[in-house]
Amino acid sequence: MRSLICCLLAALSVVGMGASGQVIRIGVVGPMTYIQGAHHWQGATLAAEEINAAGGITVGGTTYTIELVRVDSNEMQPGPDAVSAVERAITASKVDFLVGGFRTEAMLAMTETAADYKVIFMIAGASDDALLAGRVDKDYNRYKYLFRVTPVPSTSLARVAFILLGEVMEEFRRELGIAEPKVAIVAEQAAWANSIVTFVQLMANTPLALGGLGGKHVGTWRPSALATSVAAELTAVERSGAHIVFTVFSGPVGVVFGRDWGRLQIPVAAVGINVEAQAQSWLDATGGFGAYAATVGIYADGVAVTEKTLPFVDAFRARFGELPIYTAGTYDAIYVLADAIQRAGSLETDAVIQALESTDYVATIGRLVFDEVHDVTWGPGYTTAIGVQWQDGAPKAFWPREWRPDPVTAPDLVISAPGTVPYRIPPWVEAHWRARGN
Repeated sequence: MRSLICCLLAALSVVGMGASGQVIRIGVVGPMTYIQGAHHWQGATLAAEEINAAGGITVGGTTYTIELVRVDSNEMQPGPDAVSAVERAITASKVDFLVGGFRTEAMLAMTETAADYKVIFMIAGASDDALLAGRVDKDYNRYKYLFRVTPVPSTSLARVAFILLGEVMEEFRRELGIAEPKVAIVAEQAAWANSIVTFVQLMANTPLALGGLGGKHVGTWRPSALATSVAAELTAVERSGAHIVFTVFSGPVGVVFGRDWGRLQIPVAAVGINVEAQAQSWLDATGGFGAYAATVGIYADGVAVTEKTLPFVDAFRARFGELPIYTAGTYDAIYVLADAIQRAGSLETDAVIQALESTDYVATIGRLVFDEVHDVTWGPGYTTAIGVQWQDGAPKAFWPREWRPDPVTAPDLVISAPGTVPYRIPPWVEAHWRARGN
């Protein structure tokens, strides 16, 4: 009975546009009391305002404007809130599409609800491969409604973070003469982080000649994503003799780490994934102690990944007073959706899905092309993310800079994003290891 009701509601939504007239209603899903959800909403707001100001979306001679519906998923906390919020958005608020989402554990359930109601969900915040791989390819008719715009999937995130860790390890070799840098890992307890941790643990110990990092993994610690202190973990990292700590954080523990790391002057360089360190408020949030933290990022001062990057960053800053983090990729998600609707010439769900599958769109984060499981394509010429370090009070990009993605088959291919700067070992870390002579 429920499946029949879901199908009827989905059909009514397409035919009647959710009783909203010439309006396309898009539910923006995220943990709205946290920066991750706030930027979901703000990125979507800019996109909707720009599209509406430019004349809206034309379908079959009829012009539609975008109306956003705020959907607070409360994803940082375990429980049924996320699914209930999405179901209310579909059944009560009559949204036609969904964008956003953040925490993998919640997204697995929320996307099941979207599939139940046959509502297209443009993921813009959750990275776990399993949200799409093993679903879209194995049961296409059920999961064809799911697409990911940002971030790149976990395996690709691991690849980028691996490259950044390699850059930092090479700096330790070059500047400090440390041939086999020791690497500790501090990662939040979350499903999306598991495969990344496993990959880095393996590759840290793999020799350079075999494609690894040529270092030594000395320990892994997994605090809660909502931990209020990581001093104990950092003390253990220092005792391990690590030169570098690889971080994997998407939640507020990222700020806690930055504060404790700098406050305690732990003599390790911090690099990896720290979503909170993407935010303009990072230094203030860490009490000034987060300087020199490095993370996979999307946006940085003065770095134009495409011709659309800086206009978006400037508009976001002018409107909201800060640099967007990656969940503001709802901006690109809505533009990609609008583009697909116009190319489809229809609001019928299957027609929009077919148009999305043929997407080739230059966005603020790179060129977006969906693969066979509706995931964003990673690599040179598509989207790769960037490496960001806090230097001189600002987030500066240090990668891609003189990046050779395929030195064997394409040795002349060197990629450098305009505006990148060299990575810098934190001064107290450099001083500590120079004093020790290793």
